Amino acid sequence: MNARNRVLDLLKSRDALIGIVGLGYVGLPLMLRYNRIGYRVLGIDIDTFKVETLAAGKSYIEHIPCVDIAQARASGFEVTADFTHAAQCDALILCVPTPLNKYREPDLSFVVDTIEALRPWLREGQIISLESTTYPGTTEEELLPRMQAGGLTVGESIFLVYSPEREDPGNPDFQTQTIPKVIGGHTPHCLAVGVALYEQAIDRVVPVSSTRAAEMTKLLENIHRAVNIGLVNEMKVVADRMGIDIFEVVDAAATKPFGFTAYYPGPGLGGHCIPIDPFYLTWKAREYGLHTRFIELSGEVNRAMPEYVVGKLMDGLNQRGKALKGCRVLVLGIAYKKNVDDMRESPSVEIMELIEAKGGVVAYSDPHVPSFPKMREHRFDLSSEPLTADNLASFDAVLLATDHAGFDYELIRLHSQLLVDSRGRYRQPEAHIVKA
Repeated sequence: MNARNRVLDLLKSRDALIGIVGLGYVGLPLMLRYNRIGYRVLGIDIDTFKVETLAAGKSYIEHIPCVDIAQARASGFEVTADFTHAAQCDALILCVPTPLNKYREPDLSFVVDTIEALRPWLREGQIISLESTTYPGTTEEELLPRMQAGGLTVGESIFLVYSPEREDPGNPDFQTQTIPKVIGGHTPHCLAVGVALYEQAIDRVVPVSSTRAAEMTKLLENIHRAVNIGLVNEMKVVADRMGIDIFEVVDAAATKPFGFTAYYPGPGLGGHCIPIDPFYLTWKAREYGLHTRFIELSGEVNRAMPEYVVGKLMDGLNQRGKALKGCRVLVLGIAYKKNVDDMRESPSVEIMELIEAKGGVVAYSDPHVPSFPKMREHRFDLSSEPLTADNLASFDAVLLATDHAGFDYELIRLHSQLLVDSRGRYRQPEAHIVKA
């Protein structure tokens, strides 16, 4: 039996050992899905805190309950920081970060370091799937030559696919199982093995012609959202100057049953994908002599939003005879979107840094983030403030950055000296409310 047929049989019989490399917001739900349907699963992560936490049957992601991890451990899920165990795996699914560097260029170091760490342990009959969002060509340019360096032939003895993650943390309407899975293979045999890997766990698999097409699909999805948010953020600024409530306008436009999709403005873009992915394509496009002006313009608009919000904060304080310097400002919500604890690329953090840079004294309240976490580029030694009438009133300004359902909005409205609303939560005009 050849390598392709062996791995196909193992995947279809659910006797394969599935290795998940990177156990964050993407890898952990994927691990749970494969575990629940009867596969043996091995988690690999360089973060010893994650490894130790999972080994103890606990979760470090708010919307993934500890009981789910404990059940996975009881039913055979193993976790390690030792890459030598990758040799045991029949499938290796890579779920590692793809951030931007300080020049806003793609940083593939996590992808490259991961495949380099795996390379000595690759063997015949394995499938490697990259799920990290990246520019078209990454799978072929970075993974393919490293996988073949030891004499393995991709498409014959080992198999390579790209299948972009589509997780939406905290969204109760969609789960890993129910979100269609796009997949592209380096060869037709790679695609066949990749489909066998994912069709066991995902309700609908969507094959495309190549890894490059799959990589571009993911970028299109996220750039579509980034561009439309940039449009509505720009319209927010125009509407504000004209004395029009942009949230009222979007709500009204959304009643059109065709040809319009509602996007709402905010303090900027957050999450691991939407603020980052457009720059992956603009960077790669330059290799082809192309300048993606439309995409870059929307990026400029969205990146300007935290400064716009802080400008509205300063305007509100000025109207009360105060300067931002020396004022105490409470930022409500520092996760990048409501009802999650995910801090990746949160515009709230940039707002906090801008307030501090201008001399303000910043604090925050977030029911999902009790203490400000360790982040690669941002550091605050802060804990979440309790939302009481007296505490709210003690701040010169309260700035709503992320509209968690857990906030008591009436309490906030009644006891804030100045309330800066960047989420359109307060629709009725009041003297102490500034819309941002």
